[in-house]
Amino acid sequence: MVGILVHGNNHFIVRGPLPDRATALALVRHWSVIQIGATTPPALAKWSISSREFREDLEWAVVVPGDGELSQAVVELLSELSARGVAIHDSRLEVW
Repeated sequence: MVGILVHGNNHFIVRGPLPDRATALALVRHWSVIQIGATTPPALAKWSISSREFREDLEWAVVVPGDGELSQAVVELLSELSARGVAIHDSRLEVW
């Protein structure tokens, strides 16, 4: 599966299953700080950042709190996904 993990004004295209709220937050923490030589924790091994995907292949979307506003490009992409029937999971809301 391929999805998008949005963190404030940053985003990651991700290979792996739809993460739950806690995992999405852990992925953002892990990927937002560059750590030379760091290994991925076993609990996060199911997910990886992908640099070459087609937007039509995105199957899930998760938004987690972060600095800055969502970029216009990400807002448009999330709108496209929603129009295609892809649920946009927002960790800032009570309902997941």
